[in-house]
Amino acid sequence: MIGARIRAIWNGVWSWLRPFWSALSSPSVHFSLGFLTLGGFIAGIMFWGGFNTAMEATNTEQFCTGCHEMHDNVFAELKTTIHYNNRSGVRAVCSDCHVPHNWTDKMARKMQASKEVWGKIFGTVNTREKFLDKRLELAKHEWARLKANDSLECRNCHQYDSMDLTRQSRRAAQIHQRYLGTGKNTCIDCHKGIAHQLPNMTRIPQG
Repeated sequence: MIGARIRAIWNGVWSWLRPFWSALSSPSVHFSLGFLTLGGFIAGIMFWGGFNTAMEATNTEQFCTGCHEMHDNVFAELKTTIHYNNRSGVRAVCSDCHVPHNWTDKMARKMQASKEVWGKIFGTVNTREKFLDKRLELAKHEWARLKANDSLECRNCHQYDSMDLTRQSRRAAQIHQRYLGTGKNTCIDCHKGIAHQLPNMTRIPQG
């Protein structure tokens, strides 16, 4: 019964798609192979350029803070930290810390971020109270992601091999050598509250 129903659905879909497939699979009557090849190449460049432009647009601070959930909560917290205002004038925007720079990891992160769109549609954290209730859960997800990728986004700017340990406090230099230099730990193990307020950290392991 179920098999017959699936076949009926497929036959209906195929009858709708058949004219399109026929047009796509038939050889061109009016255009040469060279023209079609060149046209496909140009169309590919236009598609790729448009796709990358759209991806970069979703990495801007303006886009990330366009909804009140982000603007009134985590962005407000970021503005009080050294990653937003500092003596050198170098500012980290949302995507610097939450989106990997290399293409494959960036695409994977964008697909993962579709869950955030779902949350926006259904109002998961559309009030301050809801956000605070979910803060620990959201933070754990991000800590786990950064732990799994060895703090990839942190390392886009902060490289252990480039650190001048003589300019750090004795304690910071010792910790970086012992844990970061040996690969025993990664940045997020110790630096969890550098851009946003921490949730209730009861029973959460500290770095």
